[in-house]
Amino acid sequence: MTTAMKKRKQDPIPDNVTDIILESISDGVFTVDHEWRIMSFNRAAEEITGISRDEAIGRHCWEVFRSNMCEDDCALKRTMKEGASLTNTSTYIVNSDKKRIPITVSTAPLKSRTGEVLGGVETFRDHSLIEALRKRLDGRFQIGDIVSRSDAMHEMLAILPMVAESGSTVLLEGETGTGKELVARAIHDASPRKGKPFVAINCSALPDTLLESELFGYKSGAFTNAVKDKPGYFAVTDGGTIFLDEIGDTSAAFQVKLLRVLEEQAFTPLGGVKKVKSDVRVIAATNKNLSDLIARGEFRQDLFYRINVVRMLLPPLRERKEDIPLLIEHFIEKMNMVRGKAISGVDAEALQVLMCHDYPGNIRELENIIEHAFVLCSAGPIQARHLPGDFATQCMLSGEQDSLTHTLNSTEAIAITNALKRSRYNRLAAAKELGMHKSTLFRKIKRLGINLPEIDGRSKKPNQY
Repeated sequence: MTTAMKKRKQDPIPDNVTDIILESISDGVFTVDHEWRIMSFNRAAEEITGISRDEAIGRHCWEVFRSNMCEDDCALKRTMKEGASLTNTSTYIVNSDKKRIPITVSTAPLKSRTGEVLGGVETFRDHSLIEALRKRLDGRFQIGDIVSRSDAMHEMLAILPMVAESGSTVLLEGETGTGKELVARAIHDASPRKGKPFVAINCSALPDTLLESELFGYKSGAFTNAVKDKPGYFAVTDGGTIFLDEIGDTSAAFQVKLLRVLEEQAFTPLGGVKKVKSDVRVIAATNKNLSDLIARGEFRQDLFYRINVVRMLLPPLRERKEDIPLLIEHFIEKMNMVRGKAISGVDAEALQVLMCHDYPGNIRELENIIEHAFVLCSAGPIQARHLPGDFATQCMLSGEQDSLTHTLNSTEAIAITNALKRSRYNRLAAAKELGMHKSTLFRKIKRLGINLPEIDGRSKKPNQY
């Protein structure tokens, strides 16, 4: 044996070897005492939560993690109560940026050398990348708060990063409530300007004079009560993005001034005589047909050409009904976090009703309906009785029977598929969740043509009916 090998063999193991290991692994690890206060917090836990060790230690664990599991189904609480370890429990936390992070959790009692229970230990693993991959395999496309599996939306969202990078003026067209501001924010957040301000202005909500003063600012003495200079959004948003919503409702006089700003990259405050340079990207939006307004002399053609560098059309929700279950899931996840509830989804009957509606108010209307249901539903799935007024009756009476039958079959297939996914394709568990006998579930799977994997959630044996 060489001298070097003897030396390595005789080197003592450092006293802090456990700390070194905990700092090296990619899983978050923390421990709590009997009062649920955090006693230790490793490097990975800091990275996943965005909260520093110094900030976390001494605080209650639910103050740090803000998980949907904290109130009613805390894995660590069950472990400390029952003295048994739990593994791979799925949940999510909300990090310091208020972003939802999907994780899996394993817990165990924290014991001393003599067997005394000192508290609990929890390890958690970030599954964000896996969740993103799952969404892509599901045909789901997501940018920011925009979620869709619609082909029409996919085509638009696929070019969004290139549009964002270009810096060009953008015109968003679509009915009220289709999410034009969300798309504008997504363009800004994906652009080189993302570190600068984003300001949204509803042009139809302000008279000309007030709209001009808000955008361009004013000088002292420009009008009564203008006792000092006030900068407008084109000044304070320098380097950022201004979203001008409902630009089709502006007057001809304002359109002339906006055209000049876009052409010269400069503006003149009200009451001022000197132009101020401005580096601001403009994204405009309208729910009207600007070509018709131009033909009637209500919108300037030269301004239209200036803002119509890149045109993006958002389809109404009635033309992308395949997105309704996805949007419902998205709104429920968001409202669960905001309201501290644990609503598990919508039941089959409620989903049928929601799929039947044509949504003249588009996505905003659907979100309001889910928010209304949150007021009446305290736990479990949203049911038809939680929906607004006679909404269910109106929906069921609208449309022809053939269309309704097709919609109901589609909705039933979606509800069954989602239940199977949640149970990891355990047919018996899915049938119990849906409130039907397993043989009924098998018949519906065959009738609706639902494709299933060869392995179910109970065993490694192929499916047999």
